[in-house]
Amino acid sequence: MLKKLLLLVLFYGTNAFAQDYFLEKYEPFNPDIPTPEQFLGYGIGEHHTRHDLIVAYFEKLASVSDRASIYSYGKTHEGRKLVILTITTPENLSNLKSIKEQHLAFTDPNQKVSNYNDVPIFINLAYNVHGNEPSSSEAALLSAYTFVASQHPEIKNYIKNAVIMIDPTINPDGRDRHSQWANSYQGTPNVADPQDAEHNEYWPGGRTNHYWFDLNRDWLLGINPESRGKLTWYHEWYPNVVTDFHEMGSQSSYFFEPMKANGSLNPIMPKENYEDLNTMFGAEFARALDSIGSLYFTKEVFDGTYPGYGSSYPDLQGGLGLLFEQASSRGHEQTTAFGKITFPFTIRNQYISSITTVKTAVKNKAYMRKYQQDFFKSALTRAGKAKIKGYAFGDPRDQNRTKAFIDKLLLHNIKVYQSGERYVVPTLQPQYRMVQSMFETYSKYRDSVYYDASAWSVANFYNMRYSPVTSLNLGEPVETVENIVQIIPVRKSNYAYIIDWDDYNAPAALHYLQEQKLVLSSAFKPFSVKSGNETKQMNYGSLVLPVSLQKQTPEEVYELVQKAQEKFEVPVYGVDSGLSLKGVDLGSRYMQALKKTKAAMLIGNGTRSYEAGEVWHLLDTRVHMPISKIPMRNFNRTDFDKYNTLVMVSGNYTFDKKQLEKLKNWVSKGNTLITIGTASKWAIEKKLVKEKLTDSKKDSLAKDSTKTAVRKPYVDAGENLGKESVGGIIIRADLDTTHPLAFGYHDTSIPVYKNNTVWLAPSKNEYATVAKYSENPHIDGFITPENMEKYLKPSASLIVSKLGGGRVVLFADNPNFRGSWYGTNRLFLNALFLGDKIRIPTRN
Repeated sequence: MLKKLLLLVLFYGTNAFAQDYFLEKYEPFNPDIPTPEQFLGYGIGEHHTRHDLIVAYFEKLASVSDRASIYSYGKTHEGRKLVILTITTPENLSNLKSIKEQHLAFTDPNQKVSNYNDVPIFINLAYNVHGNEPSSSEAALLSAYTFVASQHPEIKNYIKNAVIMIDPTINPDGRDRHSQWANSYQGTPNVADPQDAEHNEYWPGGRTNHYWFDLNRDWLLGINPESRGKLTWYHEWYPNVVTDFHEMGSQSSYFFEPMKANGSLNPIMPKENYEDLNTMFGAEFARALDSIGSLYFTKEVFDGTYPGYGSSYPDLQGGLGLLFEQASSRGHEQTTAFGKITFPFTIRNQYISSITTVKTAVKNKAYMRKYQQDFFKSALTRAGKAKIKGYAFGDPRDQNRTKAFIDKLLLHNIKVYQSGERYVVPTLQPQYRMVQSMFETYSKYRDSVYYDASAWSVANFYNMRYSPVTSLNLGEPVETVENIVQIIPVRKSNYAYIIDWDDYNAPAALHYLQEQKLVLSSAFKPFSVKSGNETKQMNYGSLVLPVSLQKQTPEEVYELVQKAQEKFEVPVYGVDSGLSLKGVDLGSRYMQALKKTKAAMLIGNGTRSYEAGEVWHLLDTRVHMPISKIPMRNFNRTDFDKYNTLVMVSGNYTFDKKQLEKLKNWVSKGNTLITIGTASKWAIEKKLVKEKLTDSKKDSLAKDSTKTAVRKPYVDAGENLGKESVGGIIIRADLDTTHPLAFGYHDTSIPVYKNNTVWLAPSKNEYATVAKYSENPHIDGFITPENMEKYLKPSASLIVSKLGGGRVVLFADNPNFRGSWYGTNRLFLNALFLGDKIRIPTRN
C-alpha cells in the first residue's frame, strides 16, 4: 500500500520510488519485526495516526525485539500514556543500569572520568509537542522501526554506540484532537485546496494540550503533567542530544539550527553551544537534505532566548537541543506557491533529520560527552567566581505560594535549604545556570525582536521577594515540599472561624465551604483577634464564618472547616468573641457577606485560547471550581442571568449592536465583567465603560504629521517594526492594597507580566485605579525607550469601571500567564470572588 501510494506522488518536483522514499537505504530489515504499515494497516502518510496506535506499535516493538524496552513517564490530563521507547543493542539494554551510572558520572563535577569514547551516547528523539504539527510522530514510527529492525551496518553501529530514547508524542491530547479533524475531513482523492475544511481546524485547534497550554513553553514552568513527567525523566537521564520537531506555515521550506546569527541568545549559555555544536550538526543536516533535494534555511526567524523551549532547556543541562521546523501540509495534501506539499513529504524530512541526528551524535560522541562534563564543571567555576553566593527567599504569610515556588526549584533539580523562616538557594551547585534563570534579571539585550518572551526570572512569577546573599547559612536541605506548609490544626469554636485570606489557597477554601452551603463574609478592614492564647493580626479580605448563622450544627460546621483546612492547608482560627482587640469587630458593617460565584467565560472563534485555557486551568486544578465555557456562536441564545461573573480574555470580538446591548444590560444588573488584555481595550473602544487608552501615540502622530519620513532600507522593516511590540517583559506596578481586588497583598509593589500593547489610562475616578505602573517599572525583559516613556509609565495595569449597578474589571495584562503567575493570580481571583462587593465611590 505504501509503495503504491508513494510511486504516484510528486514531492516539490521530486519523483521517488517508494522503497527509496523512506526505508530502502537501511535494508535489510528483520522480517520478524512488523513494519508500521503492517501493524497499522495503512502506509505512513496515508492517514494521521492516533496516539493510542503509536503507543501500541511501540509496545509491540518492545515485546518482539531484544533491542527495545518501553517506559511510561506519566499520563496527560485526558489520561493518555506518555511513553519513551529505549533502543540500543541487546547487550547495552541488559547493562543499561551500569551504562547509566557511567553516563551520569560526566554530569557530576566532583567525579574525574575521561573515558569519553567508551560509554554510549544518550539521545532523546522527541516529537510532536504541538499537536497539529503531526509529521514528526509519523517520523517517530519510522525511526523506531529503523533502529529496532534494520540489519544495516550503519544502523548497527549507531545502536552499539548510542542509547536512543524515542518520545513519539509529547502532546497526545492535542495530537488526537488534530488527527481526528484531519482524518474526518480527508477526501478520496485528497483535497489540496487550502480553503478546504481539512486544512482549517476549528478553535482551539490541536496545537495545545487539554487546557490549551503551549507545551513548548512549559519546560521551564512545569505546570502540566506532560512537562512535569518529562522533566522528572530528564533529570534522571540527562541526554546529550535532544530533538524538538515542529511544523510551520505551508509556504515555507525546512528549518534547522543554527538559529539567528545575531539573535537574542541566552546570555548564560556557553558560546560553544551556539557556535560549535549547532554548526557541527547543521552541516550534517544540510548534507542529508541536499542528498534528497529538500530546500531549507538556517539562522533566521527563530531564537533561543527563552529557556523553556524543548530546544533550549537541554542546552541548560549540558546537552544540545535541536530545533526543526517543517513546512506543514496541514492535512494530507495542500497547494502552495511552490506546488503541492504532501503529508509523506513532510514526514520524510523529519525522518531524515532523525537518523542524521543519531549519526552526528555517534560520530561526535567523545566531543559531546566532554562538552557536557565541562558544562557542569564550568557551572561551579562560574559560581565560585561570582560575588553572589546564593539567594534567600520566602513569604511566611503565604506558605502555599512559597511551597509552589520551592516545588518549581526542586523540579529542576536545584538545591534548596531552609534556614529559619527563610529558604536559601546556593549558587555553587551544578544547576547554577538554572539558578540564574530563576533569579537573575537583565536590562541589556543583543536583539530587539523576540520569537517569544524576553523575560523569565521565575521568582518574579511568584511575587517571591528574594535577596542575593554574599555569605551563606544553609541550614537543612529541602528534598520535598510535603512539609513546607506548617499549619496549626483549627481549634473548635461555637462562635466563629477566621480564614487567612493572605494564603494562596484561601479562595479554594472559600469555594469549598460555600459548596457546603456555609455563609462567610470578607473583612474590608484589618483587625486583630484572640484565638486561644494567641493574638492574630488579620489582613484585608480575611474570611469570617459565624457559627450561629449556619444551618448546620456547630459540630458539622467544625467538621467542614477541618476538611477545608486539611484539603487546602490554609490557616484557620477559632475565636470565642466578636470583639476584636484592634480594628473592626466581627459584626461590623465592614464585614460583608459573600455570594457564591457563578462564573462563565466566552470562548471560541475570536478569543485567545491560551488565555482562556489559563483561566480554566487555574479554576479547575487549584480552586476546584467549575466555570461555564460559552462558545461565541451560542452568545445570542445564552441565558447570562444564570451567572454573576463573566470573563472575556484577549480576542477579536465582533459584537453587533444587539449583542453589545445584551452585555451592557447584564453588567448593569449588578454583575461583574472581567476583561483581560485586548478585551479591556475592546471594552473601552466600544464605550462599554467610560475609560480611556493612553493616547501618546495619537498625539505624537499629530505633532509629526508635517515631517517627512526618514527613508530606511526595506529589508530592515521586519526588524524595525517588530521591536515595537512587547514580546514579554516583567515590570513593577504600584498596588492599592486597601482595594478589594488587592486583598491578600501586603506589599504595595508587585511584579506583573506584560506581553501586549494594551495601554490603559488611569481612571479619572480617584478610587478606581487598582494598579499603576511604577515610576521605575523595569524588572526584566526588552522594551523600547519609546514604549517605556510614552506608553507604559503613564498607564495603569488594573482599573475598575462602573457600569450601571455592576462593574467592569479591566486587566491590561494577563494575571494568569502560562499558569505560572502565582503572584498575580490573586488579583484575578479577587475579581471573581469579591467583584460584586466593589463599590466605586463618586462625588455627588
